[in-house]
Order: sequence, then structure tokens, then C-alpha cells
Amino acid sequence: MNKDGEKITMLTAYDYPSAKILDSVGIEMILVGDSVGNTVLGYDNTIPTTMEEMLHHTKAVARGLENPLLIGDMPFLSYQGSVEEAVRNAGRLIKEGNAEAVKVEGGAEILDQIQKIVDSGIPVMGHLGLTPQKVYQFGGYQPRGMNLEEAKKIYEDAKKLEDTGVFSIVLESIPSELGREITEKVDIPTIGIGAGPHCNGQVLVFHDLLGWTEFSPKFLKKYADLISTIKDAVKEFREEVKSEDFPTLDHSYKMSENFKDELNEYLEENP
Repeated sequence: MNKDGEKITMLTAYDYPSAKILDSVGIEMILVGDSVGNTVLGYDNTIPTTMEEMLHHTKAVARGLENPLLIGDMPFLSYQGSVEEAVRNAGRLIKEGNAEAVKVEGGAEILDQIQKIVDSGIPVMGHLGLTPQKVYQFGGYQPRGMNLEEAKKIYEDAKKLEDTGVFSIVLESIPSELGREITEKVDIPTIGIGAGPHCNGQVLVFHDLLGWTEFSPKFLKKYADLISTIKDAVKEFREEVKSEDFPTLDHSYKMSENFKDELNEYLEENP
């Protein structure tokens, strides 16, 4: 697709029914992001997300997919510590989670880990720019690459990641001009999220796209307003239960006449 100039679509998924939907509409890549932590599990950010949680959700998503490439996110401290630990945890996402690739955040500081994972036969996707696992180091979720020093590091890291063997790079929350330069200088596809229109593909968090969260960064376009839709549906359910408009006999199971007679006979004998 990248060679043919066709844009690549990628979305997150965290469960089986979401995976089925994304597969059915032709999304090419599915990321089981460590964003499951704050999006689904209620953590303040992605940092508390564990390997066991990632494995649990990756297996669920895998059961709902046939066509898309499934990428499992490596959570905080599952790969930064040592090469051996990085390979072991990447292998778990493939063997136990049924992922087909893994994603890691960072550049020059984790090249040894990436190289060994790639050498082990596991495809790796990189992630540069705003890397949420460094939110405490960054001091927040502000865009990255907004000064020369940061922009140079992101640009140089992208080329280093390509040389190390990653098959694609996510570029998050960087100036669109920097996103364009990186996309033009590397041969592997770039997947943008707040990195401008020039990237080879785009990714969003599934729940954000649907308006199922209150999260509203500048780069997000909400294609639906599920919070309002869900609230309206739940309110209507509550009101109908209170007013005894639900359930009706149309929502109830009925006995056959023979069974009804048999039951009545039993109840008469067993008051």
C-alpha cells in the first residue's frame, strides 16, 4: 500500500466485538494499545498498564480478526530494562496474545532492544514524538518537536529506527512539517496521530473517534457522539422499567398449552 501511494488506516481495539466491526469495514491495521489502561480500565494514563492486561486484551481482539495486521503494544517497563526482558515480553505478545507485531515507544535509547526483537523474528513498529509512557518526564501531553533540539532528535531517531529494522513508525503530536520531512526521508510507512496529513497512514483511538470519551485533543475528529447516544438509551431503559412499559409480553417467553396444563396440575398438587 505504501509503495502504491495508498493511505493506510489503523485504529485501536481492546475487545472482540470492536475487532469484529473494524475487520468488517476494512481497517488495515489494528493496535491493541496500552491506552486500554486509561480508555477502558480507568487508569489516569497508560503507565500502570501491565503485560497481563495487554495479553488479556490482545487475545480478545485476535479472536475477532481475520484480515487486519494485529499489533500488540508493549507496556511501560516491559522492554526498557534489558534486551532479554524485551525479547521475552515481545515473544509473549506473539505466542500468548496472538499478535503479529509489537509496538515500542522511543528511539536511540532502545535500539538494542528493537534490534534483538527484530532478529528474533518479531516485526516491530516504532513510536516517536509524544510518547505517552514518558508523560511524567515530559511533564504532560503537549506536542513534541516544537523546538529545533526536539525536532532534530525525532528526525534522527526515525532514521535510526528504520536502519534497525522497524516496519513502520507512529508519529504522534508533532508539527505537520516535521511529519512530512520524516515521511519523505524514510522508506517505511509513517502512521500519524496529530502529525499532519502527509504521513502514509493515520491512527486514532477507537473510543475517541466514536465520541465515547471526553478526550478532545486538537488532532481528534469525532465521527460520532456515542456518549449522548448511550446515555439516551440507558435513560430510556430506566424510565420504561420504572413506568412498567418494559418488559411487555412481547419481550417474554410463553408456555405451550400442554406445558401450562401440566404445570397447573403440579402446582395444585404442591401448594
